[in-house]
Amino acid sequence: MPSRPLSWDDVRLFLAVAEGGSVSQAARSLQLGQATVSRRLADMELSVGEPLVTRRAQGCELTAAGERLLPAAQRMAEWAQEAEIRLMRPTHRLEGKVRIAAAPGPAFELLAPLAGHLRQSAPGLQLEVLAGVETLSLARGEAELSLRLERPNSAELLTLAELRCPLAAYASPDYARQLPERPRPEQVDWIVWAPPYEHLPVNQALAAAIPDFRPVFSSDDYLVQLAACRAGVGAMVLAVAPHAHALTQGLVRLALSPGPTVQAELFLVAHRRAAELPRTRFVAEALGAILQDLQHQEAG
Repeated sequence: MPSRPLSWDDVRLFLAVAEGGSVSQAARSLQLGQATVSRRLADMELSVGEPLVTRRAQGCELTAAGERLLPAAQRMAEWAQEAEIRLMRPTHRLEGKVRIAAAPGPAFELLAPLAGHLRQSAPGLQLEVLAGVETLSLARGEAELSLRLERPNSAELLTLAELRCPLAAYASPDYARQLPERPRPEQVDWIVWAPPYEHLPVNQALAAAIPDFRPVFSSDDYLVQLAACRAGVGAMVLAVAPHAHALTQGLVRLALSPGPTVQAELFLVAHRRAAELPRTRFVAEALGAILQDLQHQEAG
């Protein structure tokens, strides 16, 4: 048994290290200094009586004791989120923070403009957009809503809206003029995801369509890829999005012959508990209406 009872702060810190994969990532997510996280983790391990993680040059791995603690820590995080929701006072005024996790493209195209709409219709709301490729945990309260590229498979997660649209190749006008009228995929210089995101569908589709596929430029940052595309470095695959904030503005759609067949899917997801909050429901309905309108435009 631990020499002292474990507190929620102890468990929360351990969970941040376990899920972040490193002390530095945990420090960023908890908004603490790296030395503070290391010291508190060491104190926790001293209390437990055995190491919970193995420190390595590239991050941390759970020990056998850490693996035993992880499921209980995850349940504690869910209960903490449940307690927070249950203790919130009901109010008729929409106010407070709603966090939305999303991939970088949808965050830029959909969520930033949504914030402008919410400032007019519900000025008491604060929208916090967490843009990244990783999927955050709604069960543990890392966000209230999520725009995901895959449909959730948990019964505790609700799919509130969805959007499907085709993807196409886009390039700057200057770069497009250098290509044949209907270029083959292997004639194009491609801009794609760099590790650790090379497994994403766009990379896989291009690799399947082009023998010995070698991109001209890659980055782990979506907006860096887009900047390279606009600068004429090459072409990239983007969603065919018929709205004013589309990332394709100023770019030219290439008529590939033939092109890789990839379809974008986007799912608006909430945990059952968070979906009960009026402010979360309001933001979800506003965002769901945008997705539905885009789907109708695409179908038309």
